[in-house]
Amino acid sequence: MENFAFAPAYELPAWPFVPPPELGSPTVVRHPIVIVGAGPSGLTLACDLAQRGVHAVLLDEDDTVGVRGASSRGICYAQKSLEIFERLGIYERIAAKGITWSFGRTFSGEQEVYNFNLQANSVSKQPPFINLQQFYVEWFLVERILELGRTDVRWKSRVTHVEPLRDGVRIDIETPAGSYSIEADHLIDATGANSPIRTQLGIEAHASRSTDRWCISDVRFKKPLPTERWTWVDAPFNEGRGVWQHLMADGVWRIDYQMPEDCDTAHISKPEVAGARLREQLGPGVEFEFVWIGPYGYRDHLLDSFRHGHVFFIGDAAHVVSPFGARGGNSGIQDAANLGWKLALVAQGKAGDALLDSYDAERQPAARQNLEVTSRSARFLAPRSPAEHTLRRAVVALAARHPFARALVNTGRMSVANDYPAAAQLPDGARSVQNLPLRWAGGRETTLMQLLAEGTQCIGLWFAPTRGEADAALEATASLPLRLIAVGGDSDLPTLQADEKLARHLGIGEEAGGLVLVRPDAYRAAVLAQATPQAIVAALRTALAHNANNDHGAP
Repeated sequence: MENFAFAPAYELPAWPFVPPPELGSPTVVRHPIVIVGAGPSGLTLACDLAQRGVHAVLLDEDDTVGVRGASSRGICYAQKSLEIFERLGIYERIAAKGITWSFGRTFSGEQEVYNFNLQANSVSKQPPFINLQQFYVEWFLVERILELGRTDVRWKSRVTHVEPLRDGVRIDIETPAGSYSIEADHLIDATGANSPIRTQLGIEAHASRSTDRWCISDVRFKKPLPTERWTWVDAPFNEGRGVWQHLMADGVWRIDYQMPEDCDTAHISKPEVAGARLREQLGPGVEFEFVWIGPYGYRDHLLDSFRHGHVFFIGDAAHVVSPFGARGGNSGIQDAANLGWKLALVAQGKAGDALLDSYDAERQPAARQNLEVTSRSARFLAPRSPAEHTLRRAVVALAARHPFARALVNTGRMSVANDYPAAAQLPDGARSVQNLPLRWAGGRETTLMQLLAEGTQCIGLWFAPTRGEADAALEATASLPLRLIAVGGDSDLPTLQADEKLARHLGIGEEAGGLVLVRPDAYRAAVLAQATPQAIVAALRTALAHNANNDHGAP
């Protein structure tokens, strides 16, 4: 057997277990929000709430981030997620540590058949993608949560049972110091694909029958490779199956090799077997050291509803999709951003329970769309019939010669922010607004995310309102979570410089009087061609589901 060098293991942080105040108490304490699971979605939600000044309890079985052994796990963070991290105050750390990229190449055999540049249609301050090992993102989120100081983070705390109540949830928890119970107004399950809470409640996940299997190699090379995303549809060095190649932080490359469903996972992960694959790919003389090697398998699943009474499911607990296009972890982060501001407004008494129903109404269709997109990619990369094999060969052959066919080469449509369908709170549906660089009238720079980081409120971007219109609207909306900002004009509102790019991106003309209502999660909720105080109030009440029946009585 050959000798294979392994890079020094990462030193992951560990946080102490602190016995909770409820331990040993006969009283069952009620908390407004309890989050179970400190992965990317659970941590994003906890951080989002803390940023909004809302207290939550966060429970996790472990006392560190990532997994033991420091595998990379999720690595590709999409623009929408990066914009969320900008608002939460950790983007600069991610950008400094990670690898920014926008260019990718797709190969069939040794021939390049397609390439793309994701930067072409972007107007955001954030790039299309940054690659970074998942444990770093979790690490940065934990440190930011602790810095904000509003979250009760409880490590080494395993949830053993949940009991839905009429007005909340009872949660039994096991710790190194003993067991105890608490109650929550709302429980958020972020425990991942194998959610014990989902299983205990008997909620059907609709998992696919087949398992897609891969072997991940995290590797350092003596000679660096190009900093681009390279994908092989049918790599000759992997028995005609797919391969992904990405650079991450610390000079570590993530190379994913698609494997047969019935493969021996222990065998494919042996250093000598993984090393032989690398030499087959990069030549017998390639010099490298392994950081981590391991098998990865998944089955798609999708819950019918992401809300069950007072229990909400986010991230992999709610949906699992193929990794093609980085739509899995990013979708969980965006679940958290969608739910966070809604929970905050309800906790602060500024919205009723009906607003929480909109989480499922928006994020379940988004997950269904991601599942459809990634399933098509999976069928392209692993054809299941002679007809599918024939179609793929034809597409790949045409793509090498004809531009029209290149869009059909499906190695994963890269993650984008999902549009939301029309619903009670979104009569015209909604789409994400990118984090445009902006300037105040005096010249000082800002961004949309910086505007949204200040409190939990919608923003009304109002093009050149008159002073009288602005004063009347301020009076009409004084009790509502809304910040009015002028774009040009001479009102007394805080005023941004007029910007044609901003108007075009928002989908409105620059004519005076038009207003775009942007939600706290940077989604466009309404466009008013001619804003009046009454129209602004009506649009805001609709966006906050104030017009719907609810349990708690919206203001």
